[in-house]
Amino acid sequence: MRNTAVTTESSARTTVRMTVLDDHVESRTEARLRAVEGSADSHVWLAFADVERTLGFTRKPQGWCRGDICIPAAGVARIEDADAGMLDITAFAELLGRPVAIEPGAGVVALGASAADRSAALVGDRAPDFTLPDVDGVEHSLGDLRGRKVALVFWASWCGCRYDLPEWERQHAALAAEGLTVLSVAVDRRIADAAPWIAEAAPTHPALIDVDGRVADLYQLLNVPTVLWIDEQGRIARPNDTQFATDLFRSMSGLDSVKALGALRRWVTTGDPGLHADSVAELTRRGTPQQQRARTEAALALWLLRHGHQEAAERHFTVASELAPEDVTTWRSAMPLLGVDPMGDQYFTRRTALEEAGVPVYRPLPDWQ
Repeated sequence: MRNTAVTTESSARTTVRMTVLDDHVESRTEARLRAVEGSADSHVWLAFADVERTLGFTRKPQGWCRGDICIPAAGVARIEDADAGMLDITAFAELLGRPVAIEPGAGVVALGASAADRSAALVGDRAPDFTLPDVDGVEHSLGDLRGRKVALVFWASWCGCRYDLPEWERQHAALAAEGLTVLSVAVDRRIADAAPWIAEAAPTHPALIDVDGRVADLYQLLNVPTVLWIDEQGRIARPNDTQFATDLFRSMSGLDSVKALGALRRWVTTGDPGLHADSVAELTRRGTPQQQRARTEAALALWLLRHGHQEAAERHFTVASELAPEDVTTWRSAMPLLGVDPMGDQYFTRRTALEEAGVPVYRPLPDWQ
C-alpha cells in the first residue's frame, strides 16, 4: 500500500537529476521530489537501489542496514513507497538524527552527520582519521603518522593565527627527533587563500587544506586556532584547545604562547599531556544538533556557490550563521567567498555580539593557563 504519511495522491511529484551530498561525499542519481502535505517543503525520494548506491544502506527483511546499523522495517514502512520501490531519504535521515538541507531548484540535497555520531567519534579509542591534500595536491592521512606524537593544528588565512605557521614549523623541526610531527590544516575554502601563508612558512611538516570543511566538521571546530594532541597509538591526548604559537595577538586572546609550547614540549619529551585519560573525554566538547544543521547548510551553500548558484548559496550561508552563531569557523570561512572582509567590521560586530552574549570566542583548556 502506498504511504500517505508524507504525501497524498495529489501531491506534486517531479523526477529530477539530484546531487546527493552524504556527509560531504557527492553522488548523482535520479530522484523524485514530493511535496509534503500541509507544507511548502519537498522531500527527496530515491529508488531502493539508489539508496544503497548513494547512502550505503541496503533494504533487508529486517529493515534498512549499513554495517552494524539497522533501522527496523516497521519504523521505515511509513516513509517507503513499496509500489514504486522508493524511500523518502529526507525522512530517513531524520530517523537517523541526521540534519538535511535541500535546494530543490538546483537539484541538490545535503545530509550531514548527527551530533551524537560526531561527539562519539571524538571520545572513541582513536582520533578520527582523514585524508587531505597539500598545496600540490599530494594527499596525506593522519593514520600515516601512527607511531609518532602529532600536534594537529587548525588555522586559516582569515585568522591572525596565520602568522603562527612558521613557529609551528620550528616546533616541528625542533621536536621531530623526539617523535613529534606537526600536522597543520588550513580551514580555508580556497587553496589560493592558504597557499601564500604556507609558502612563507616553508613547512617540512604536512601542511594540508580542508577546502570542503569536512575535517573541521569531523573535529567539531568552532574557531581557529584549535590544536589537538594525538599520541602514538592514535588516541586523542588533548582535545580541542585554543593554542597560539606566538604572542602576536595575546592582547586579544589573553593566551600565553610560552606556556602552551612548554606544555607541548613536556608532553613530547616526558609523555605527560597534563590531562588524565579520563579528563580527555570530560573536556571534549559535545557538538549540538543545531551546530550540525549549520554545518550541513554550509556544505550545501558551498556546493551551490561552486556551481554558480550565488543567491541560493548566500541564503543557505545565512541560515548556517543564524543556526550556530558560536561556530565562528563556519560563518567566517564563508566571508571571503561572499566578498566580505573576514577581518573587517562585520567580523568584529559579530564577535562583539558573541562576547556580550557570554559566548566564548576562544576555548582554551584549563591546565596550562
